[in-house]
Amino acid sequence: MAREVVFTEKGPRPGGPYSQAIKAGGWIFVAGQVAIDPATGKVVGGDVKTQTRRVLENIREILSAAGASLRDVVKVNVYLARPEDFAAMNEVYREFFPDEPPARTTVAVKMVAEGFLVEIDAIAYKG
Repeated sequence: MAREVVFTEKGPRPGGPYSQAIKAGGWIFVAGQVAIDPATGKVVGGDVKTQTRRVLENIREILSAAGASLRDVVKVNVYLARPEDFAAMNEVYREFFPDEPPARTTVAVKMVAEGFLVEIDAIAYKG
């Protein structure tokens, strides 16, 4: 199975040794995204709603570069810095996945960098 690196200037540049996404067969694996504005490279938003919106916009752009959309997402993992932000994150999440949302896991974790309130990765299938 061929493996292809996905990159778009419309998504944040990877901050380490990883790709924005990898296509393998019909699968697209989007790396965990945080609330970084691709235009500035800076963290946006001091609240989880603003950060969730930026994260999902980044994922949408990366999927688009891979020839897919949010409708193709089959699995999402959400990592929250604070469990009390679950309802607010969910409110924004529903805007991006209004109908037939993907399977999802949500956990509260200690983020590796200060200022990030949410990180989301996604798996899409475009067969």
